[in-house]
Amino acid sequence: MQYRTLGHTGVQVSTLALGAMNFGSIGRTTQDEATALVDATLEAGINLIDTADRYSDGESEEMVGKAIAGRRDDIVLATKAAMPMGDERNHRGASRRWLVTALDDSLRRLGVDHVDLYQIHRWDPATSDEETLSALTDLQRAGKIRYFGSSTFPAHRIVQAQWAAREHHLGRYVTEQPSYSVLQRGIEAHVLPVAEQYGLGVLVWSPLASGWLSGAIREGLEITTSRSAFMPERFDTSIPSNRARLDAVERLARIADEAGLTMIQLALGFATAHPAVTSALIGPRTPEHLAAQLAAADTVLPADVLDAIDTVVAPGTDLAAHEKFDTPPALLDPALRRR
Repeated sequence: MQYRTLGHTGVQVSTLALGAMNFGSIGRTTQDEATALVDATLEAGINLIDTADRYSDGESEEMVGKAIAGRRDDIVLATKAAMPMGDERNHRGASRRWLVTALDDSLRRLGVDHVDLYQIHRWDPATSDEETLSALTDLQRAGKIRYFGSSTFPAHRIVQAQWAAREHHLGRYVTEQPSYSVLQRGIEAHVLPVAEQYGLGVLVWSPLASGWLSGAIREGLEITTSRSAFMPERFDTSIPSNRARLDAVERLARIADEAGLTMIQLALGFATAHPAVTSALIGPRTPEHLAAQLAAADTVLPADVLDAIDTVVAPGTDLAAHEKFDTPPALLDPALRRR
């Protein structure tokens, strides 16, 4: 396992990190299965575990807490808030009112007195940066969080938050957690350069592109990934963007074969090759998934392989741009761009 420094924090984290979104009802994972996955990842040298209150409505946090009991100090523990937790209109977002409550709920579910990294799961356009950063700074001073970061923020919001922290003498985001894979490279154009400029640690999620890069999706095969059951539109090959993904996968598979690599090794090696990326989050549901992903822990792609990947999906390009989660609200809601 390789390790890198998380931004400017001085904290050393593994280049592969365990994402716990599949723990609980989302991935149909039991506590015993989740604990076994945590055991195996720690044994392999992974020391960063990332979850969120939103995952299975808190069940993921509860499972992570039970799985790490007795060895919490050996783990860099991260969670997130801001996504809706129920129907109550104020049980979401990045206001001080909600973050204070949400963190206490997360700490209770995790069974710990602090988390190492607390992340705002999505940019909340209804809340000012000063409001959010002020609350996070106070929670940090109270010892409940060690650092805080953002997740899936557009580049201009990352810059704005950095400016607000300096302007108001508040703590700043030290990490960003964006989606990044061979098939979704848009963040290379804006987010990753900004992260490098501000010295942010970058923890990328979905490096296997929801299963497209797992090796299980190929031309002529029935698509049976777990995600296809509840997100069928992402795998319908009659949709042009999905057809483009499948065509790219076929070309990438040939590159992997010629390099003597699995598709997973190619995908994870690509994600961790970018100099701005600290760690890639893996989200296994089974020991077999985990073993295949851990096999990529020390994969370093040579320049010729990276150049070949660039001919399939150009740098800074998203093959499914409509699936991005950092689109400005006015582009999604006509009412916000009409007078």
